[in-house]
Amino acid sequence: MRRVLLLLLLCSSFVMAQDKDKPDKWEPLRFFVGQWHGQVSGMPGNGTGEREYKFILGDNYLHCVNKAVFKPQDKNPKGEVHEDWMFFSFDAGRKKHVMRQFNIEGFTNQFVIDSVSFDGKTIVMTTEYVENGPPGTKARYILMITGDDEFTEIFELAFSGKELKECLKNNWTRKK
Repeated sequence: MRRVLLLLLLCSSFVMAQDKDKPDKWEPLRFFVGQWHGQVSGMPGNGTGEREYKFILGDNYLHCVNKAVFKPQDKNPKGEVHEDWMFFSFDAGRKKHVMRQFNIEGFTNQFVIDSVSFDGKTIVMTTEYVENGPPGTKARYILMITGDDEFTEIFELAFSGKELKECLKNNWTRKK
């Protein structure tokens, strides 16, 4: 019995040591985990936002819940509330992170991370697919870490053969 226990301990130590040597697949996105508040601006006008990123389902996914409130203003007299959920996963076959974004307007975007800057502070994602958008719709999503507890996101959009154009630019600060 002691030999079996010893063997189990040795095997589990070996497996744990191997896991420590594996690169952290979440490293490019780990900074974002937590609660955030932000200033949002873009086509709907100016407003404020609340957001939370957290790992779910055994740390296999990074989930983000986002809500932005654009107050009534000249360019948007009724104001607007935008909500979306994002789910990040790691596609082991492609060795790439994929982000699926579900918007209150009924659009679902699937992005893939195209690049992470050398310093890890800029992440660029482009759409692979836009569900319920006009044919030829494409988007780019950029996250830029600007401080220890701050980041800026830019959302660019283009319709059928047009060039990408900035649609939203939001600045986020971590809640303490």
